Amino acid sequence: MIATPRLTDLAHGGGCGCKLAPSVLSQILAKMPAREFKHLLVGTETADDAAVFQINDRQAIVATTDFFMPIVDDPFDFGRIAATNALSDVYAMGGTPFLALAIVGMPVGKLPVDMVQEILAGGASVCATAGIPVAGGHSIDSPEPIYGLVALGLVDPARVIRNSTAQAGDQLILTKRLGVGIYSAALKRQQLDEASYREMIASTTQLNAVGADLAGMAGVHAVTDVTGFGLLGHAWEVADRSGARVELDAEALPLYPGALEAAEAGVRTGGDARNRAHLEGRVFSTAPAALEALAYDPQTSGGLLAAVAPEQAAALEGWGHCVGRVVGGAPGVDLR
Repeated sequence: MIATPRLTDLAHGGGCGCKLAPSVLSQILAKMPAREFKHLLVGTETADDAAVFQINDRQAIVATTDFFMPIVDDPFDFGRIAATNALSDVYAMGGTPFLALAIVGMPVGKLPVDMVQEILAGGASVCATAGIPVAGGHSIDSPEPIYGLVALGLVDPARVIRNSTAQAGDQLILTKRLGVGIYSAALKRQQLDEASYREMIASTTQLNAVGADLAGMAGVHAVTDVTGFGLLGHAWEVADRSGARVELDAEALPLYPGALEAAEAGVRTGGDARNRAHLEGRVFSTAPAALEALAYDPQTSGGLLAAVAPEQAAALEGWGHCVGRVVGGAPGVDLR
């Protein structure tokens, strides 16, 4: 009989904190061929959230894959978080998911079968909430537990939202609070209280379905989801691809109180240093150290960051928090 382990003890990292450093990823992708297919509307060139391929005048397929190692020990919650995170990439492009495939890597002989079943059940429950099936997938024996999805969606080609089309004057709306990475670090150390755990689960299993609604709104110019590169890393991608500068208001950032307390006590994730190294010379901060840490903090299944015309921003107040603006000038991010 296999003993029941802590899932996070079987993984060297967790959630979107497992992502490769942006500098490493850019080196790996450096020799990828340029986009050569006229119906490929979005490929690898802008580091966007998903690929988009046009199939007719009214429909394009949004395709993505996302998977990672456990961020929590509860297998059902792990499955839910991983599935929510994968579907977020479809929503970030303005798409509506219609199908998912499971990606499963499990350390055979270390995890009981019922735990693996619970992981898959958690992912399937989120897909059911999104109204889509998990129609198949692929599994391997791996040294660490891995779970995620291939997610497919549909979008009107005229409504695709990119991360590269922000405009000077736009307000920046963030739809979820920050602090999930720091919460997960505290959890791995067994220092996360029950109330904070519930906050983390509620956030990471909340579908970013609002993205499909944003696609049909005038004045919504650019959208991305905030995951492993942190708010600052994904804001930099928007600034760089859009040829604009982003200003973020540190005091306006929506935070989990427990995560702020942990950050003030010095809790950090491994992704913090990775994100800071990548963004050196690109991010300029005068914010207090704890707020700065939460802006660098890698998020798992984080919110959407939308660049929206000022006249439209008020209409989105119920969906998120205004955290800054897009201004003219050389690409960069200012956190003040």
